[in-house]
Amino acid sequence: MPLCCRRALGALLSLVLTAAGIPAPAASLDYVGTFVWSGDDDSFGGFSGIEISPDGSGFHALTDRAHLYWGSIDRDSQGVIRALNIAGRTHLKDSKGIPLPPGYTGDSEGLAVGEDGTLWISFEGLDRVARYDGPDARATALRPPPKGPGMRINSGLEALAIRDGTLYALPERSGREDLPFPILTFRDNRWNRAGEIRRDPRWLAVAADFGPDGWFYLLERDFRGILGFASRVRRMQLTDTGPVNEEILLTTRPLQYDNLEGLAVWHDGQGIRLTMISDDNFLALQRTELVEYRLRD
Repeated sequence: MPLCCRRALGALLSLVLTAAGIPAPAASLDYVGTFVWSGDDDSFGGFSGIEISPDGSGFHALTDRAHLYWGSIDRDSQGVIRALNIAGRTHLKDSKGIPLPPGYTGDSEGLAVGEDGTLWISFEGLDRVARYDGPDARATALRPPPKGPGMRINSGLEALAIRDGTLYALPERSGREDLPFPILTFRDNRWNRAGEIRRDPRWLAVAADFGPDGWFYLLERDFRGILGFASRVRRMQLTDTGPVNEEILLTTRPLQYDNLEGLAVWHDGQGIRLTMISDDNFLALQRTELVEYRLRD
């Protein structure tokens, strides 16, 4: 059956089930592949954010020590990553053009790329979001975001996404396991709050992105000590009053992957593709992985 017919049939089935009061089948993810990335530069590692170009051929990757890498991606005939080719890397600067030191002022966590190529980066420690007109440009700091109960050192604005010129940011923690994550937005030089996202105990928000389908995708992490890391992906639709139609798409086993901390959502020609990158904490026992899944509705 042609793809267009399958999609039409699926949409019709969903409408019939909804009209009958029966929940439509939830979306799920199919595993595509894992690529282990390595580099010799001292700044390589600790990746906390990733953006993939709309056609899947290019990338920007952000470390938590204020370094940004970019380049191209080689894929095989099945779309599985075979190599990442680094075209450039830079040490992010402050508003005076001075390279940011690691730690309190240089703990870069969230990455979003606007349609015009502008880079938006969130920092925790000194909680802020900065705009970069190019990788080597000086930072233009935005107005300070409002402080939430969970925003403290090493628990600031970890997840950052952009849609139609509006930034969406979530802190890593909410203050308590039973408190939802606040959704902060920035537009026209003003911070606002756009509702909140339910928090489940232990899970922390680490990355977010808007897919080409308009849905908001959230990557969460649970650290289980010697058992390692588990990861979870949720998606939802964001309205003026908050999220609706939330779905849990993926929950991984501890040690199934490394410390997944960055998320990019794009369309690979067959469906929605999720690309996640791990933070190796600059430790020899960990590794930088790019893990990909394809959404199946």
